[in-house]
Amino acid sequence: MIKSNLKNILDSRGNNISIRELARELDCQFETIRRFYNDSMERYPRDVIDKLCKYLGVTPGELIVYVEEE
Repeated sequence: MIKSNLKNILDSRGNNISIRELARELDCQFETIRRFYNDSMERYPRDVIDKLCKYLGVTPGELIVYVEEE
């Protein structure tokens, strides 16, 4: 199963940045970042992945992870 790791990344850093602020910083729609954060994305837009990776200093493989289903 493919999952977004955005929540874990932000929580581990203790940035205290809201997803609304993050969306504003990245010039993305709030709803897109909210879905990414809550792992409810149907499709992962490449432009948003690119912006998130640059902003957070992570790779796409850190941002989107594969988790085996139990």
